[in-house]
Amino acid sequence: MATQSLVGTKNRSGQVVTDAWKMMHEAERSPCFFTGSEVIKEAIRRANCDVMIAYPITPQSEAAALIGELFAEGFIGDYFRGESEFAVMSQCAGAAFGGARVFTTTAGPGTMRAMENFPMWAGARLPIQMIVTCRGINSPLSIQPDTLEISYLLNTGMLVWHAETAQDFYDWILKGYMVSEEPDVHLPLALCCDGFFVTHTKDVVNLTPADMCLPPYDPYRSPVPCMDMECPPVRMMRDPFVMKSNYISYATHASWQQEVWAAVERSRKHTIRWLDGLIEVDRPDAEILIVSSGTAVSQGREAQALLEEDGIEVGIVKVKTLRPWPEEEIRQATKNAKHIIVPEFNVTGWLAKEIRATIPDADRVYAGPHVCGGMTMPPEVIAADIKKHLGIKAESLAGRGS
Repeated sequence: MATQSLVGTKNRSGQVVTDAWKMMHEAERSPCFFTGSEVIKEAIRRANCDVMIAYPITPQSEAAALIGELFAEGFIGDYFRGESEFAVMSQCAGAAFGGARVFTTTAGPGTMRAMENFPMWAGARLPIQMIVTCRGINSPLSIQPDTLEISYLLNTGMLVWHAETAQDFYDWILKGYMVSEEPDVHLPLALCCDGFFVTHTKDVVNLTPADMCLPPYDPYRSPVPCMDMECPPVRMMRDPFVMKSNYISYATHASWQQEVWAAVERSRKHTIRWLDGLIEVDRPDAEILIVSSGTAVSQGREAQALLEEDGIEVGIVKVKTLRPWPEEEIRQATKNAKHIIVPEFNVTGWLAKEIRATIPDADRVYAGPHVCGGMTMPPEVIAADIKKHLGIKAESLAGRGS
């Protein structure tokens, strides 16, 4: 049965299947005071999700446990714990191959342990959604916020979005399925947030009605066959190219990789529609711009206010999606800027590198400040770094907190 024909009917838990655009843009919303983890639960309550597979790792464990409650309440078709992060992502693939709408969560070392699966998901065109609650991955071990793991996801062929707030999180989980399940996209989505800063703090989030849900996933809109009695698993690997050593096998593999990345690009038009653009710009004519993603955007806004008290005008560019990369949008947003400041919660400065590779006159980009391993980034630090970059004497922050 076509997905659209189910609009107005009820799903297994009694929710009304609602046109996704109407649900997200026209339905009346109610403000609730929730943690980011609770917001994940509420989004999945409305996502008409078939399977959620979980494995505990901080800081996503609470969200995974809360979704288990949804299973007990009848809002999830199936829910179970995998044997490891790698096993979870392999099991997610199996469920998606079988035509299920699949959801999972991970963080930090869990992301790294499961990494082999993510290019496989993309290559198999599986529209799995994975929440990544970013945390430290380096030794010595840290469970605190750090976005280094995002840089490892950027070249997997997945869609990669980076939420700033719990409201982003709620909306983008639901909108993410609408983008990733498009037949000309049909790719997995890594929806990232900064762990603890979003997952464990409370904020007011405007929720759509709990008696509404997304239309179900229709696996027969997939650009590749889903597994059923007509297309059993053995046919997926019949005469596998990996067993060959000739030009045809190499060319086949190469062309399919190109198709995966073409699908990432094709997601651009859908993402722009659902997220209202790949970036968000405040004061694009300012000569000083803070360009960032995730909660670094929030800290940048506070730094902007501090600098304005000193008569320094600063603009903000919020990067919503990392894949597809908003190349032209960033070029346009930064064309008037003389100084581009990129604060990040990681040691390598991967976002600054992406921006430098995108814009002309890349020496305008100042990669910093960087904090990592769970360190916070007070807006005063961003403001002081900008003043230092401009050659303005700034008050020492050495005594903060003493």
